[in-house]
Formats: sequence, C-alpha cells, structure tokens
Amino acid sequence: MLKFSIKTHRKDAIYSKPHLFLLNKGMNSGKPQKEPFTNSFVILFENESDFDLINLTAFALWKTKFWHPFLCGSVIPFLRLHDLRKEFSTKVNQEIKDHQEHLKNMETLKLLEQSEKRFHENLNLINDLRRVILYRYCHK
Repeated sequence: MLKFSIKTHRKDAIYSKPHLFLLNKGMNSGKPQKEPFTNSFVILFENESDFDLINLTAFALWKTKFWHPFLCGSVIPFLRLHDLRKEFSTKVNQEIKDHQEHLKNMETLKLLEQSEKRFHENLNLINDLRRVILYRYCHK
C-alpha cells in the first residue's frame, strides 16, 4: 500500500522525506516538479519507491489536463486542496490495481523520454553545423 500525504507548501519549509510539488494556480495547475513553486501543494512519501510510482501518475494527470474541470476562479484559476486529495487518491488507487500495466507504461515513457532527448540533441547539432557553414560562407 502506498503511503503519501498532500499538504499546502509553505515558503521556507524543508522536507526530509521524498516529496513532489504540484502547482496549484493557473492553467498549469497540477504540474509536478521536484523544485517548489510559489503556489504549490506538496506530496510527501514514506519512501523513494512510492515517489517513483506516483510521480508518473502526477505527470500523466497534468499532461492530459485532468485537473482543468476542477479549477475554480475567474481571473486566476486555482486547484483546491480538497479536490486534489480526493481525485489524486482515486487515480493512485486505480494505478495500484493495474500495477503490471503501470510498470510497463513507466518503462515505455522512460524510453520515449530518452529518444526525445537524443532527438533534441541531434537538432541542436544540426543547427550548430548550419551556423558554421553559413558563417564560413559569409566570411570568406
């Protein structure tokens, strides 16, 4: 059973346990990150393996815009702590039930992330070569 708690992040708080921050204001509400946002919730985990499992779930919920129907406010939309706790726990419990599929998806997403990183590195190399060729052409 995964053990985690969700709280509102305080500015100068220091966390000794593994943790993950989720943005709680704006259209990117629910965005996970290891570094704190100004307006964020923090998920505290009992151990590092729980962090690895839940991090992917948090990223998937943000990327698929799962939190958009739960946003409140007309000028700056925000996510309520109550809604986050309720819905996030439900989704994590669903992931636990399909644990084998979850692990397979995690591996696939890691491979895709590595491929994307290599692709961006290749694009940067192509742009550098283009710049060198154009520089040589212009400065003969």
